[in-house]
Amino acid sequence: MEGMIKRNWEYICSHNKEKTKILGDKNVDPKCEDIENKFDFSVMSYNILSQDLLEDNSHLYRHCRRPVLHWSFRFPNILKEIKHFDADVLCLQEVQEDHYGTEIRPSLESLGYHCEYKMRTGKKPDGCAICFKHSKFSLLSVNPVEFYRPDISLLDRDNVGLVLLLQPKIPCAASPSICVANTHLLYNPRRGDIKLTQLAMLLAEISSVAHQKDGSFCPIVMCGDFNSVPGSPLYSFIKEGKLNYEGLAIGKVSGQEQSSRGQRILSIPIWPPNLGISQNCVYEVQQVPKVEKTGSDLTQTQLKKTEVLVTAEKLSSNLQHHFSLSSVYSHYFPDTGVPEVTTCHSRSAITVDYIFYSAEKEDVAGHPGTAVALVGGLKLLARLSLLTEQDLWTVNGLPNENNSSDHLPLLAKFRLEH
Repeated sequence: MEGMIKRNWEYICSHNKEKTKILGDKNVDPKCEDIENKFDFSVMSYNILSQDLLEDNSHLYRHCRRPVLHWSFRFPNILKEIKHFDADVLCLQEVQEDHYGTEIRPSLESLGYHCEYKMRTGKKPDGCAICFKHSKFSLLSVNPVEFYRPDISLLDRDNVGLVLLLQPKIPCAASPSICVANTHLLYNPRRGDIKLTQLAMLLAEISSVAHQKDGSFCPIVMCGDFNSVPGSPLYSFIKEGKLNYEGLAIGKVSGQEQSSRGQRILSIPIWPPNLGISQNCVYEVQQVPKVEKTGSDLTQTQLKKTEVLVTAEKLSSNLQHHFSLSSVYSHYFPDTGVPEVTTCHSRSAITVDYIFYSAEKEDVAGHPGTAVALVGGLKLLARLSLLTEQDLWTVNGLPNENNSSDHLPLLAKFRLEH
């Protein structure tokens, strides 16, 4: 057996013991008192490496002993990991459809999970799953997102996303729902235009699902394999809520490769208007000018106004979104500055997997338009530490005897206070 890699829980917030005991008050149900205003839950994001993709890309796994790569060896290991970490929500990528139906879903259901799945369009038989514990949540809505659009030549790739709206089961108090999104964006390092458009489509769906009656958003957890590295323009856009992509080379968007010589720059706008998604990454309501019965001049004027608005927006190279998202991980080890990695095989060891969440940001006050993002923040309590590339090669990289994907699972514990 090869050595085991050790990953520790890193606690972020000091667990200040909430005042759970009210002395002398015999009428307070202690269970209720303890949980009334907070709901703790854990999330795992895990690219489990579809067997078909492993076999199609066998050059990436030349460092592995053959038996380690068989599904019959890998699946029990993956299941053991999922059982061990016992997360309340699982966001899984590269879930192969036949394995999902025969093994993955039945196994997870027997562990108390409810499972939702979205397969990729096209010929590749894998997709994204979100599974959650019945004991912790009830399901409010399931919203699959297909990034392939036959009417838009840019969007000719088969990636997908899945967005769930979950209601926490809290014994004593009403709580807001939680929006959980999962995706696996296009890999191709040279097609940053497609990656950004896929991300915008996911954000538009999240925006529509997480939107509450009062105009605010419920808390959001967005997981997945984003095929982009920390600090890249795509990553910065998620975290900062804005990106001016004027003059940006198409291959620089995801930061997966250093050289972008001879590459075209992103067009303005990146995606065509008939996608129906604005530069703010929300679904556009099609503005149909009202036809007034009294005189047709007015209608002409309104039509002109609409055209002017569309043209003005078309020329903007600024993307925006309305969420205040933080990354669970810091991506570098604080003492050494060495990068954390989430995936490691023969060709590369980098971070491409993330858990983003609606942070309670105190420092955004005063910025216009950020009041919305403040509503429904989550507190990050803990995360399972990641590793360096060097750590992973001490156990012969990934997959290995004990870790059966070429990605590590990411894990976070959150608190919803309401």
